[in-house]
Amino acid sequence: MSFTDITSRDLRTPFNVGFVGLQNYLALFSDDTFVRSVLNTLYFVVVGIPLTMVVALTIAVALNSGITRLKAVFRVGYFAPVVTSIIAIAVVWRYMYQDDGLFNAALAVIGIDGPDWLNDPAWAMPALIIMAVWRNFGIPMVIFLAGLQAIPTELHEAASVDGAGKWRSFRSITLPLLRPTTLVVAVLLSIAYLQFFEEPFVMTGGGPLDSTTSIGYFAYEQFGFGLYGIASAASYVLVLVIALLSFLQFRLFRSRS
Repeated sequence: MSFTDITSRDLRTPFNVGFVGLQNYLALFSDDTFVRSVLNTLYFVVVGIPLTMVVALTIAVALNSGITRLKAVFRVGYFAPVVTSIIAIAVVWRYMYQDDGLFNAALAVIGIDGPDWLNDPAWAMPALIIMAVWRNFGIPMVIFLAGLQAIPTELHEAASVDGAGKWRSFRSITLPLLRPTTLVVAVLLSIAYLQFFEEPFVMTGGGPLDSTTSIGYFAYEQFGFGLYGIASAASYVLVLVIALLSFLQFRLFRSRS
């Protein structure tokens, strides 16, 4: 379909579909809206994935060592957003982001005049990233926690005997041994974040001024317009981006032993 000029009108007359080669792909990259959607998606990924991984690893370390009482309750609580409907979450957070919502009320307590989160092009994407980090850190947290529990305690004990502090032990022992775990988390988050769609669909409609339009949302709109060839080409661009980013992550986080 991505190499044809198929539209919704051709469904009844499929033999009228013509082969156009790479024309749909060339048209995509000459479309300012699509180029903006690519940049928005990369922004969402480049900022959202590291934040999610840092939050997940921090909480996993706390659950693995610092939190001793009610550890199971904390695990369930932190994981709860993952199993909650994204549509329900997006609707609730949309109200929290309103001018008189929870976030601006909290900022007002400390004397800060909060922005119009979802209607300001400068703040709409950061608002979606904050929500995505909160919702998606649960699974990486569980994976990191499993990786932390697989590290022999004898290594940290030996480092402590040699005079290494907690931060040095974490940096020199924990992080290197978590490299395979970090790879799994990074790839899973990349696939999920590159396909982000529900957040702009429910909360912003791709706006304001296309500041939250993602590749997935752009493809959805093109299917809605009946431009199936363009939509299919946009979808394959997303597939290629996911494959390329996953390849780069495998090269970056692969074992160096």
